Amino acid sequence: MIGAGLAGSEATWQLAKAGIPVTLVEMRPNKRSPAHHSNEFAELVCSNSFGALSSDRAAGLLQEELRQLGSKVIATADSHAVPAGGALAVDRSLFSATLTKELTDHPLVTVERREQTLLPGEEQITVLATGPLTSEPLAEQVRAFTGREDCHFFDAASPIVEGDSIDLSTAFRASRYDKGDADYINCPLDKEQYLAFREALINAEQAEVKDFDREAATFFEGCLPIEELARRGEDTMRYGPLKPIGLWDPRWGDVNDRELRREKRAYAVVQLRQEDRHGHLWNLVGFQTNLKWGEQQRILRMIPGLNQAEFVRFGVMHRNTFLESPQLLKSTLQCRQRSNLLAAGQITGTEGYAAAVAGGWLAGTNAARLAKGLPAISLPPTTMLGALTHFVSDPESSGRRKGEFQPMPANFGLLPELPQRIRNKRERYGAYRDRALQDLQTCQQLWTHGNDMLKQGAA
Repeated sequence: MIGAGLAGSEATWQLAKAGIPVTLVEMRPNKRSPAHHSNEFAELVCSNSFGALSSDRAAGLLQEELRQLGSKVIATADSHAVPAGGALAVDRSLFSATLTKELTDHPLVTVERREQTLLPGEEQITVLATGPLTSEPLAEQVRAFTGREDCHFFDAASPIVEGDSIDLSTAFRASRYDKGDADYINCPLDKEQYLAFREALINAEQAEVKDFDREAATFFEGCLPIEELARRGEDTMRYGPLKPIGLWDPRWGDVNDRELRREKRAYAVVQLRQEDRHGHLWNLVGFQTNLKWGEQQRILRMIPGLNQAEFVRFGVMHRNTFLESPQLLKSTLQCRQRSNLLAAGQITGTEGYAAAVAGGWLAGTNAARLAKGLPAISLPPTTMLGALTHFVSDPESSGRRKGEFQPMPANFGLLPELPQRIRNKRERYGAYRDRALQDLQTCQQLWTHGNDMLKQGAA
């Protein structure tokens, strides 16, 4: 197992749970990536959120599928969840420390803290889970093996502030549309404040990034830097991470008074999400950025409620590498050229924490099956996990010509159409969920039956 991120940690656990000894190679702390801050496994380098928790949302459905499949990482996330409205967010320090200890202490797991510079030989079952920040020597090995140039895009992480430094006389606690508890801190801006803030973002000085050519840069659209959003139009941020809809401070008066609501409603709202279990740290939702650190402090303190904010971590940007997977991988996540080599996580071109875990589950499960002489499995595209793996393994389903493949997060657009059209979106997503979970249950029954039949044949 090469890499101890989300995918590598999940895959390692699935192998060990199946009774297969596994060597887990992790280069930290001997060598650090540009984005990592700790030596722990499964470090969450951007946000601390796995996305929507409800199973009628794409990320939530993927989480629920992983729960039913016995995912170790999702179970650990559930046990270290922090308040986040309708999202699954975790205390990232406790989350990573727990997984690190459990994997390190497992009798079938041997951890080697070193940089892997060579691909193991063909006789060795290997899972490549090095993530989007694969070290250059190994990346060069992968390029040589595949005969292709690597793809890349640029990703960024949000700043984190101390909770005690947020001015709650201006900011207020609430969740959008009052769903769940008041789990977010909200900083309201009027039109004048918003326009001044946007102008500052557009004109701010950018940090230098190695090998970064701004004119040729490709951003992942689901994780754009806030300054890039600001450049795209006056209202782009207001229809994205700064949208004010559904957020109301009770100090403004009765939310049911329509005239008052029109008069008092904020022009834009910056949200902060709890970062740790005790609420000492908060991250700025949707504020991935590549501004210089001094510029970040100056501009973010323009936000009402953050004028005295103390920053624990500033935002950073880093280059993400991924394979041209539709040309290289099967839906089992095995390489077409070499069945003993599997890939998992963001290096395959899936985007998001839950998607990385999903790839780790499938690659680890199939690596274990290969070790036992069992056939590899794939999931039907009616499941979210199956839809993602089919997207990254099928040139036609990815909808891209050679060289144009781009990362994809979990979304309902990947799933096959329902037999009958359902106009109501919530009902339609619920129907997608019901079909996915039913098909997943059927798959699990077939796998169990097939394994029993193979064991009887061997006997």
